[in-house]
Amino acid sequence: MSSSSHKPSSRKPLLISAGVALAAVGLGIVSWQATAPADKPARSASASAPRTDPAAELKALARREADDRLALGRADAPVVLIEYSDFKCGYCGKFARDTEPELVKKYVEDGTLRIEWRNFPIFGADSQAAAKAAWAAGQQGRFRQFHEAAYAEGAKEKGFGEARLLELAGQAGVPDLERFKKDMAGEEAAAALKKDQEEGYRIGVSSTPSFLVNGQPIAGAQPLGAFTAAIAKAKAAAAGQ
Repeated sequence: MSSSSHKPSSRKPLLISAGVALAAVGLGIVSWQATAPADKPARSASASAPRTDPAAELKALARREADDRLALGRADAPVVLIEYSDFKCGYCGKFARDTEPELVKKYVEDGTLRIEWRNFPIFGADSQAAAKAAWAAGQQGRFRQFHEAAYAEGAKEKGFGEARLLELAGQAGVPDLERFKKDMAGEEAAAALKKDQEEGYRIGVSSTPSFLVNGQPIAGAQPLGAFTAAIAKAKAAAAGQ
């Protein structure tokens, strides 16, 4: 395990079948391996595999939907950071507390950056419950506030049972807690979670947090400088198009 990301400690099946993970397209495998150390080169694609532009296809994962409740920033921002995270992941919490606020202040507020969150629970039932709760909070415009409450120092140690999730929703200012409970347990929440998980598995995400900055992978809760450099590079590339 790296010092800045978490991998699941169990091989129990997740919501997505193992077949989806094993069937990760060459696009994802090659792209995420691009962040591997030089002494561990990525496996070359099969000679018979069609040639693709991995960065372009990963960049196209940005949804840029104006009404996306799990996003922050302008839909037409030149740079999109996609974050795959789990509320039980300590390194995800560290990123949320230490780095993300700086990115919001420096780049989201001036229109440079858009952040799109993807729920990618890998630590079992509590992770999945928290992800659905976050989605439900988002239906009332309080995803970011729930995200902050659930990633606060010491929050994950209290677990994510129903009573605790309601407490977090209250802290996040979710106005209608009855609707929150209904949404959290509904089919739409499950479908949204499945969509995010399938996307992550398809491109080869295997640990949290994992990020894409305009298609460029960043694995783990890297220092702030790694993100500012990636954002600056992506902004310059977007301006040159």
